[in-house]
Formats: sequence, C-alpha cells, structure tokens
Amino acid sequence: MKHTMRWFGPNDPVSLMDLRQAGCTGVVTALHQIPVGAIWSHEEISTRKNLIEKDNYQYNQLEWTVVESLPVHEDIKKGKSTRDQLIRNYQQSMINLAAHGIKTICYNFMPVLDWSRTNLSYVRPDGSETLRFVWQDFALFDLFILKRKRAENDYSEEVRENAYRQWNTSSAADLSRLTETVLLGLPGASEAFSLTTFQGLLDEYKEIGQQELRSNLYHFIQQIAPVAQENGIRLCIHPDDPPKPLLGLPRVVSTEADLIQLMDAAPITENGITFCTGSLGVRPDNDLPGIVQRHGSRIHFAHLRSVKREADTLNFHEAPHLEGDADMYEVVKALVKEEKRRRLAHNCVTEIPMRPDHGFKMLHDFDKNTYPGYSAIGRLKGLAEIRGLETAIRNSID
Repeated sequence: MKHTMRWFGPNDPVSLMDLRQAGCTGVVTALHQIPVGAIWSHEEISTRKNLIEKDNYQYNQLEWTVVESLPVHEDIKKGKSTRDQLIRNYQQSMINLAAHGIKTICYNFMPVLDWSRTNLSYVRPDGSETLRFVWQDFALFDLFILKRKRAENDYSEEVRENAYRQWNTSSAADLSRLTETVLLGLPGASEAFSLTTFQGLLDEYKEIGQQELRSNLYHFIQQIAPVAQENGIRLCIHPDDPPKPLLGLPRVVSTEADLIQLMDAAPITENGITFCTGSLGVRPDNDLPGIVQRHGSRIHFAHLRSVKREADTLNFHEAPHLEGDADMYEVVKALVKEEKRRRLAHNCVTEIPMRPDHGFKMLHDFDKNTYPGYSAIGRLKGLAEIRGLETAIRNSID
C-alpha cells in the first residue's frame, strides 16, 4: 500500500516534514480555501502541488496522491435546478486535477454533516484522548438544544427519557461543549455551524428521503464517471460516518448493499470506493474483509482505523488501530492480496493509497491545536502499527 496522511494545508500544525518523517510518501489534501461548487483552477492546484514537493530535492520525496475531498455541493445532493452547472464545474475540477497528475479523488454524499461525534476528547485508560459517539448525547442535542420538529420519532422512549434527565442535570458548559462538538465544521474548515444556520440547512431536506438522495447520487456519478474514465481518474466515495440516518437526514452509503447499488449505477472501474474500516465497521453487518475480497477492484483508497462498539451498541469510540471491532489482520491481508492480484494482471495502478485515520491525541500532541482525530503522534503510532502488520503479511504471502 502507498502510505499517506491527510494534510490540511499550510496552516495545519502537522507539517509536511512530520508526514515525511512518519514514513509517508503520499499526501492526502484538498483546496479548502475554494468555495464548494467553484472550479479548482490550474493555478491553485499547481500551487498546492509545488508546496508539497518543494523539498523533494533534499529529502525523501512526497507527492499529492489523493484529493480528499473534492466536495459535492448541497444543491447536487438535493437535486436542485442549479446542479447541472455545479456538476459541470465539478467535471472541470476533475479534468484540471488530472492534468497535474492527481488522479485519485475521494468525495462523500452525506447531507449537511460530513461526520458526527459527541465527544472529541474521550479519555482512554492510558490517558490519551480519542473520539466518541453516544446516541443518548446526540438525542439530547437533537431534542432539547436544536429542538428539531418531530425529532422524538427518531428515538425510543427510554432514550428520550434518559436524555431529558441528562439535559436537566447538565451544566451550561456541558451543553455548550456538546453543541460545539456536533456543529463542528468539516475537516479543514475554519468555522462551525450556528444553530440557526444548521436548522435552516436541515429544513432544506424536508422533502428528500432515501430514495430521492439515492437518485441524486446516481445521477451525479453517471455524469462524472465518464469524465473520470476519459482522464484516468479513480473516484472513491467515502461511506457515511456514522453509517445511519441522523437528524432526519437520509444516509445512502452505509452498507455493502449501498456500495453495490452505487457501483452498478455506473459500472466502470473508475466508479469506486474509499474503504473506511471505521465508518463501515460501526455496523456489525458489514463484513470488512469480505468487502475487500468481493469488491477489491473498485477500492481506490483505504482509511484504516478501528472502532469499538460499546455495551449499548448505538455507542462507539475510536479504538487502537489493531484493536477494536475491525479485524485489521484480515483486512490488511485482503488488501495485500488485492494488490498482488493487480500486479499479476499487469494493472496500470497496483498500489492502494492508505492513510491511518483518526489518531489519538497523545504525548506532545497535547501541545498542538490540531483538528480532532488528526494529531501527529497518534497517527504516527497508527501508521507504524499498520506498516508492521502489512510487512509481516506481505512477507508471508509474496
């Protein structure tokens, strides 16, 4: 696998040299400064690419390996009349990226929220901090802070009653912290949502259910997949995180069946998957090694992390990369076998870019204000563990 890490650009407290010293040869980044829906120009792409490569003459080489993400405008997800022009802009951004040799593009189709957690600093037994999602906390936010209409229909009576008691006994600081966590902006964004803005965004999806969102996703992929094929681009959708409906919003990329329907909507190799073992692994019905075995040719990017489902299985937290509920040994073995299959088939692209995802905050990570889950040392630990596992598996197979 090609070892990479996500980098949020010049303002990221984790430097390119940090990535290089961690053993990365690839960088996963995006042009977060460009408004969603606008075309990524040759100039902006070249500036970022040159920044990543500027020290290659002196140190180990880095390259811009994956775009994560080329974001999809909400009007495309909602199927509004403006989507045709926005899709044309997206196609042009793809073409421009390919012209600079950047040909793996990760995107997602989650409405409004890119991901959701309720605790960004959950303390582990060793004192490190990680991310956690608690269904009752989320219900508290939805029912008593956001006060979304008809939210009570999405929660059991027990969860509603417990959330009410928790709300009555929570401090103002606790409620504020929960609100800020749920409304956190997208990775790389500088601002979070406000409650008023957030409710307005939710209201725009009132008439959009699962079927409508699926239809809009399939329309989108059918428009951009041919452009990807013409330009040698590998498109890879990121699964829903967490993989279930939230806040009345539909989710349509949560299961293997969802992935199959999407791949069938544009049945070409370029229409592929970001294989995120954390997002998919929250659901026990997703067979992670089996997904690689059955759909390996469509996996163009891998996020390797593990989550631990708790006693209340609606809750989960990020676990050490080699622990948790993901069988990382079987997952990595399946990915290594897929790469071997590609080599034997003389495929043009045999390496799968991989990044360790959602590292703990640990050691000197506490001295840096990084985006939650994107610490330097925590991800370094995860990458080192995955690299060791991969090396052992590869030596036993090749």
